[in-house]
Amino acid sequence: MLKTAYEISGAVRSGRWLVTVDHASNAVPDWVNGGDLGLPAADMNRHIAYDVGALGVAQGIGEALNSPVIASRFSRLVIDPNRGELDPTLLMKLYDGTVIPANARAGDAEKEARLDRLHRPYHAAIADLAAQRAAPVICAIHSFTPQLKGRPPRPWEVGVLYAADARLAGPFIAACRAQGWATGDNQPYSGHLPGDSIDRHALKHGRPNLLIEVRHDLIETPQGQADWAARLAPLLQQVLADTGL
Repeated sequence: MLKTAYEISGAVRSGRWLVTVDHASNAVPDWVNGGDLGLPAADMNRHIAYDVGALGVAQGIGEALNSPVIASRFSRLVIDPNRGELDPTLLMKLYDGTVIPANARAGDAEKEARLDRLHRPYHAAIADLAAQRAAPVICAIHSFTPQLKGRPPRPWEVGVLYAADARLAGPFIAACRAQGWATGDNQPYSGHLPGDSIDRHALKHGRPNLLIEVRHDLIETPQGQADWAARLAPLLQQVLADTGL
């Protein structure tokens, strides 16, 4: 049984960073269609249900930067915490060619219940953690699939997403490319959506921020997650110091 909407690691760590993992889990609460969205296990274990490997990378980064990590404990298919409440993709009924049976018949009352019990508590907890810090820097960790159905393979190892605030993103992209990593500038997606996590907890408060996507075939294993955390954390610290933010 899913008892809370989120988990926090290192809440009392003193580093400036606040590391978030919106799509950390593929869990479905038992009160949502009996804990089953109607998909086979193979679908619930792939990228449509959560960001493969992102939680392990985020935890490693949080430890290295002595900073807290907050992660959702419910699948993006239940309700997507990286979407605003008015976003039409908040409760997905079709994802990468797969119909989500339990969502196809979900009405407004069901969506409101999922917002109230999962989405809103998660964001309230992020807001509370950020408010406890004097000058927080938000770092959102995600992963992306190497290839969507019917689309060409994605060559990037790392993607850095940003919209109105590139103060950290620009230098961080340059630092990643200096390491020889195939790094996407607003790839494999571009920018942010109004009301998403970075918009809500960083942009609206003027807080420095980064959204990092790592290709998930690189971080499927604990070793891959540890390796990428160890690569990314020093660059994050160095770029923050260099920018003077």
